[in-house]
Amino acid sequence: MPVALQEWLPSDHLVYFIDDVVEHVELSAIMKRYEAEERGYPPYHPRMMVKLLLYAYCIGVPSSRKIEKRLHEDIAFKVLAANNTPDFKTIADFRKNHLEALAGIFVEVLKLCQKAGW
Repeated sequence: MPVALQEWLPSDHLVYFIDDVVEHVELSAIMKRYEAEERGYPPYHPRMMVKLLLYAYCIGVPSSRKIEKRLHEDIAFKVLAANNTPDFKTIADFRKNHLEALAGIFVEVLKLCQKAGW
């Protein structure tokens, strides 16, 4: 068994591209919602949630229930989510709460994917 989940995927897998790109995408529209939060940080980092949703949409898995299932069964999802497993309600709520910001981020990232030949 490989020591790290990343060893299960080829180095040119789409997950790594999504992971790298989202690390450099401006998420202030999403992050500002959590800055004034007095109860603590969100249970899952917003950047990880964006990566997860973006990858799921890229491979044709838009359902939050199907994303949750993939988080338990699919190595690529496990790698991208750092083995975190948000439930479908958390995924759906994040998407609903940040729909407008996510739309802009998705377009920006998809343009970068197109430039990279994905």
